[in-house]
Amino acid sequence: MATPDDLPSTVERSEKHAQALWSKTHDSAVESYGEGERAHRTAFAALKHEYEKVGDHWERKAENGPSDDHAAAGGRDAPGETKGGVDANATKEHLSKLARRLDVPGRSSMNKSELVDALQKANARETRKAR
Repeated sequence: MATPDDLPSTVERSEKHAQALWSKTHDSAVESYGEGERAHRTAFAALKHEYEKVGDHWERKAENGPSDDHAAAGGRDAPGETKGGVDANATKEHLSKLARRLDVPGRSSMNKSELVDALQKANARETRKAR
């Protein structure tokens, strides 16, 4: 069973429900697939269905569902790229608000796709700083 020490740092800095969701899914995946990358991918896929990455942690999304086209197609070999926890299916307005919170430069002139990419970079930067 996953312990708090086993949680990825971004999940550790998130609310208890996110931690429990990741842990339970990871434990189940370990039983099915064994410890390793597949169990971690499975746990993050479940987390991304209910949460989005904001900076160095995960926050509950307004609506549950896949976070990007890759997640919607399902599986590692699905077409498209994962967006690293950014909810690419969110509205441009929502993404703009997150970009404002994370102080993304140039956000006011970005289209939705550019906002998603900028948020991925901002999230990675914040996670590095938090470690």
